[in-house]
Amino acid sequence: MRTAPRPLYLILSVLVLIIIILWAARLGHIETSFAELFTILLYKTGFSSSPDLQSKLIFVIWEIRLPRIVCAAVVGGGLAVAGCVFQSILQNPLADPYTLGISSGAAFGASSAILLQLVGFTLPIIISTSMCAFLGSLLTLYAVFLLAAPSRRFSSNTLILSGIIIASILSAGISFIKFLADENVNTIIFWIMGSFIGKNWQETILLLFIVLPSTIIIYVHARELDIMTFGERSSEALGIDNKVIRQRLLIVSSLCTAACVSVSGIIGFVGLIVPHLARMVVGPSNNFLIPFSFFCGCILLLCADTATRFILPTELPIGVLTALIGGPVFCVIFRRTQLDKWRG
Repeated sequence: MRTAPRPLYLILSVLVLIIIILWAARLGHIETSFAELFTILLYKTGFSSSPDLQSKLIFVIWEIRLPRIVCAAVVGGGLAVAGCVFQSILQNPLADPYTLGISSGAAFGASSAILLQLVGFTLPIIISTSMCAFLGSLLTLYAVFLLAAPSRRFSSNTLILSGIIIASILSAGISFIKFLADENVNTIIFWIMGSFIGKNWQETILLLFIVLPSTIIIYVHARELDIMTFGERSSEALGIDNKVIRQRLLIVSSLCTAACVSVSGIIGFVGLIVPHLARMVVGPSNNFLIPFSFFCGCILLLCADTATRFILPTELPIGVLTALIGGPVFCVIFRRTQLDKWRG
């Protein structure tokens, strides 16, 4: 399917992302021109003096729209890169960033925090709903590794089964928390469905400090990921320590996923579909697949969030929209893959 050099696809994806970011920043109940947008950006970054614009417009662009836009893009990129890792390491095309139960852990942590707040318990300022979701994800990952530890090699099947077991237990806990929340259960459900409403620069910068280094670490191991797709025996014959690399990359990608989920809630199909689509364009080599998936994930989720924010008459939770779009798309990809195998 490739008709152009792979570096060209990377350059095009970056340009498309920049254009969509600028386009999305203009859209809203208060529309602005590109000239006003660039003036505000130059002013806020210290390259120009105070612009002759309304303070309300500057506040809306810089404090409301841009943090949400950047946050949506980074979450999309982080989930897409994590999806590449899980599909390569677990050698399962249906694996996604939530395979090890990370989403269930985040949902349990966030639901617990929300329930405590609903019953009148005051959490310390540093312990927010997002922080509880992040801690829940990390504790879930620890539990999965602990359950899979007797196998020592952390095989794909063992890790997937461990993730399913832990996720099932946490799902039961989330259902119990929803029962306790009673008429306030909508607050928990809304968080689980995912949203970027009200995101600020503080959350966005913390997300960047986790997702970008995680992506760089994963990219550094692109060669090992390529070799590991040939199986354990082949990779060990080529000097790859499967256990160490697998554990390291799973921890890094899970940390990246936990950071994304703690900020946005559970957004499905991005980490599942984007690596498949990117692989169809640039091929299976992770040197190109990882960065291309990152930018494609940014573009996909940013477009979806812009649609919920501006195009649709009512703002849907972002997780609902990605599921509505991603489900049919993945069915087409899966069916096409099966037909190619059958014909081959």
